[in-house]
Amino acid sequence: MADVPDTLVLTRHRDLEGLSRSGPWVRRGVLALIALAAVLGLANVFGQRPATVRAEAAAATFSLYAPTAIRGGDFMEARFHITARRDLKKAIIKLDPGWAEGMSINTIEPSPVGEASDDGRLSFELGHIPEGRAFILFMQFQVNPTNVAWHRPQNVELDDGDKVVARLHRTITVFP
Repeated sequence: MADVPDTLVLTRHRDLEGLSRSGPWVRRGVLALIALAAVLGLANVFGQRPATVRAEAAAATFSLYAPTAIRGGDFMEARFHITARRDLKKAIIKLDPGWAEGMSINTIEPSPVGEASDDGRLSFELGHIPEGRAFILFMQFQVNPTNVAWHRPQNVELDDGDKVVARLHRTITVFP
């Protein structure tokens, strides 16, 4: 059997003599907190599971499928689904500034006909959507790791030219 290294004292390091009685319980408590954080992450408390927000209007059905909570550095996808109940001659999606603050927009597919800023909101012109047809817009984002905003509005508006068709109200939670 090998000798005990010079820097170890068996009564202190193996038998834990001299430690307070609460020492092992403190270590167990810290390990339990780490395990609790892992379990909460698995239960999706810290985000990434998408949720659907939907609005029904006479002109169209408009829905958004995207996470409502996310962590810094994570990637996310938002899917905007428009089903026209009547012809939408000039469909436009307008996103609140919360969609771009502290986020990198990686891609938008299919590419919009036009992009603009509308009083601080991101505006994407989708073009004509015929009655009875659907249009799905995919956007991929990455949350900047330095983003420390906890709650941010990410409202979306669907317009047909200058006329508002539907609005979706949602908030995203960004965990550090």
